[in-house]
Amino acid sequence: MNERNKYAYISSATTTQVYTGPCILKKIIIGTTAAGTIGVIDNTTGTTVNVCEIEASVASDTYEFEVAMASGIRIVTGAASKITVVYSI
Repeated sequence: MNERNKYAYISSATTTQVYTGPCILKKIIIGTTAAGTIGVIDNTTGTTVNVCEIEASVASDTYEFEVAMASGIRIVTGAASKITVVYSI
């Protein structure tokens, strides 16, 4: 199977359903962070973090995951951080 990466850019305090269904969370690229945390959820509903939570004070960086997500990728940004979520299906 030819795997192709996809991405979603998030730049506001919101809950974003990046993808629904089984997929691979490849990485999260953080450009800038604001006052709130970034929560990563393997689900299609809710806001309870079950994969990881990234602190608001982290430096701009790329965080590698390579993690299978069973239900989908849901990101909760507590403030207007500028992030890119990279995944494959």
